[in-house]
Amino acid sequence: MIRHAKWNQEGQEPDYRFTLANERTFLAWLRTSLALIAGALAIVQFGSVESDAWLRVLALLLAISGTLLASLARKRWAQVQRAMRNQQPLPTPWITSLTGWSAAAVGVVIVVIVAQVRS
Repeated sequence: MIRHAKWNQEGQEPDYRFTLANERTFLAWLRTSLALIAGALAIVQFGSVESDAWLRVLALLLAISGTLLASLARKRWAQVQRAMRNQQPLPTPWITSLTGWSAAAVGVVIVVIVAQVRS
């Protein structure tokens, strides 16, 4: 038996195009999270993580970011769906800030790694 969230019974069913657009966005967040996790796995598999602490930090940042993003993507999907059902403004997309800051942190670690390789 499938249990539906109570909010899924609230308000009116939104236009199916908006529901499908929300679902596509959710799937895009999941693809991004899987790419981050795959990047962490690639670093662990092909890098010298045992000897290079920066690679270990980079792999951890990617894995944590991907895992966090995957767990928050469903919550974001439900918040948007609920807002559409109740004809309320869409919630602020703070998940984009999280993803942006995570990407920036990974970028900083990569710059440090590249700077070490060059010197």
